[in-house]
Amino acid sequence: MAGNLPLELDAFVGRTAELAGLADALDGTRLVTVTGVGGVGKSRLAARAAARSVPPDGVWRVELAAVRDPEFVDHAVVAALGLTDHTTRPPRETLLDRLAERELLLLLDGFEHLVESCAELVTELLGRAPGLRVLAVGRRPLSVAGERLFPLAPLGEDEAVELFTDRAALHGVEVAGDADVRELCRRLDGLPLAVELAAGRLRALSPGQLLARLDDRFRLLTRAGGDSPWRHRTLRTAIGWSHELCTPEERLLWARLSVFAGRFDLEAVEYVCSGHGLHSDEVLDVLSELLAQSVVSREETGSGVRYRMLDTVRAYGAEWLTATGDAERLRRRHRDWYLGLATWCELDWFSPRQSEVAARIEAELPNLRSALEHCLSEPDEAHLGQLLAGSLWFYWVGCGRLSEGRHWLDQAVRLDSGHEESRLKALWVLGYVAILQGDTVAALAALHECGEAAELSVNEIAAAYAEHRTGCLALVSDDMAGAEALLRSALDRYEEIGELNSNVLMGQVELGMTRAFQGDLAEAVRLCEDVRRVCEDHGERWARSYALYVLAYAAWREDDQGRARELLTDCLGSAHSFHDLLGSVLTVELLALVTVTEGDAAEAAVLQGAAGRMWPSVGLPLFGSAYYNAPHELCEAMARERLGEERYEECVRAGALLDREAAVTRALGLGRPTAQALEALPMPRGPVRQTKVTPDTQEPAASPTRKGGETAG
Repeated sequence: MAGNLPLELDAFVGRTAELAGLADALDGTRLVTVTGVGGVGKSRLAARAAARSVPPDGVWRVELAAVRDPEFVDHAVVAALGLTDHTTRPPRETLLDRLAERELLLLLDGFEHLVESCAELVTELLGRAPGLRVLAVGRRPLSVAGERLFPLAPLGEDEAVELFTDRAALHGVEVAGDADVRELCRRLDGLPLAVELAAGRLRALSPGQLLARLDDRFRLLTRAGGDSPWRHRTLRTAIGWSHELCTPEERLLWARLSVFAGRFDLEAVEYVCSGHGLHSDEVLDVLSELLAQSVVSREETGSGVRYRMLDTVRAYGAEWLTATGDAERLRRRHRDWYLGLATWCELDWFSPRQSEVAARIEAELPNLRSALEHCLSEPDEAHLGQLLAGSLWFYWVGCGRLSEGRHWLDQAVRLDSGHEESRLKALWVLGYVAILQGDTVAALAALHECGEAAELSVNEIAAAYAEHRTGCLALVSDDMAGAEALLRSALDRYEEIGELNSNVLMGQVELGMTRAFQGDLAEAVRLCEDVRRVCEDHGERWARSYALYVLAYAAWREDDQGRARELLTDCLGSAHSFHDLLGSVLTVELLALVTVTEGDAAEAAVLQGAAGRMWPSVGLPLFGSAYYNAPHELCEAMARERLGEERYEECVRAGALLDREAAVTRALGLGRPTAQALEALPMPRGPVRQTKVTPDTQEPAASPTRKGGETAG
């Protein structure tokens, strides 16, 4: 089934009646909100009920606990759904567009601190996407029209005992449901989190000892929290009691771990949390004890072993961290670690570890966001926020996160940090992102400001990048002479200062594109074969994919369709693996042209339809460029002539039904129909006059061949 629900790693105990009731509620209502005190098991019940739902487009979980900025809710939902949009339109529009015709269940988990923004989003989504259902999980209702509340009570005594027994067994301890166990579960009010925390201590204490120790802590913490609801006081008692049973080192690490957002790894813990009473050599042992006590959980992920704390447990630790007066120091160490991580990943992007870097940044995104929020909200740290936002250019651009990158970069460049170098980097990266989004005005403004300031401050690196990206803007604006001059100058600057990375190689690819568009295929091939060689020497795949695109374009122009298809297949595989939507859609467009040139007009039209569905998420189709648009127009003209108007439109509509994954699969030839299936659909078989479109006139012209130095447009 499609979706992103995590697999359950331990047994789901009890809740039979609640599970059936929630399933019925979901069947009869488009918006159901599970409410209850923290630790009562809302998220686990909702995930289990959602897993039983089988909407055609899957179940998608959005974890909102780590999101602090209400304006970022839409971005979080877009990211959880795996949507990619390179345009300047707000993420809300992307969601409305993508969900309008889908049937899926959206699970919003942990929204209580973002009620207003979530309520507004849910109201609009449900009003515009008839196939959407929403299952919300929080400590309070969303309070929107049509909402059905599903309040969740604590476990009954028998189920609490069953849960305690099951979790004790996970810790290697066998217990019976005797009087002590039942009394312990009753005193914990059947709250699953409290029961699990208690079970985590059984390796050291018997149920009777746990019960005896609970008495004093229970009364003390209840009195301390007298102004809060009783269930909150009970949960706080359970967590506070578990906290009291920890050693001083365990309590200290618990408090310091609260600075992390989402998941974290051991290296980060050792750097951020060590010192001032906790030696780095002790961190692993102390963390292991917190794992044994279920204060921290361990997860196997694509980027290795990672840890996380339940939000309620984290919140309790955060209070203690504040009480120690050490919160600000820990936030700075957290910031420094993730700034260092981004800096390392930026360097390592130009290496054989590109895929690992992409996965690492994806896994660390909640913590990187937290670091960005911290830096950009502190005047003295604005320059670090600018540096962090700029250093992540490879992720914003190369991994399909243009919209989020634009969000942070816009904030960063508005700040006067007093550190020119950091702001200049954020400016040229903002210009780059804006170009790819099709926002020419913003791109030109950012690059012009960057270029002028860089020249005045003699910042050669920033000046080179500003000139390079201005040349890129000229390329997509069809100013080939201007683009060539700027790109050559930028490449000379790079060589002079010894700069070599994926960005520099992209400049050479873009120069190759200008030469190809001006008919100098030999020079275009020379430039891009050189890029290909350097990329392969360094294990670089992202810039290499764009070099392959230019080489494939040249191969098509030389009428070598087999080589063009081979190059484009390689190119598309890489672009899609990085979620690079721009690279993917450009490649699908060119594959359509190769396909029609090979004689399969119907499949070419399907691919054009698939690309047409992808372009609105990128920006202006083919940048509004006559040069980039010419192959598309030629493909359309050839396909229309072979198929006829009606058949062509049918095939385009069929392609437009393919989502991005299906479109890429189809373009790679893995999802193409059989020749017999295509033959079953009638199409004209007479001679076909090939046509081409020139960038100057945009009118069809006879073109019997594409050999030699004929102009690209």
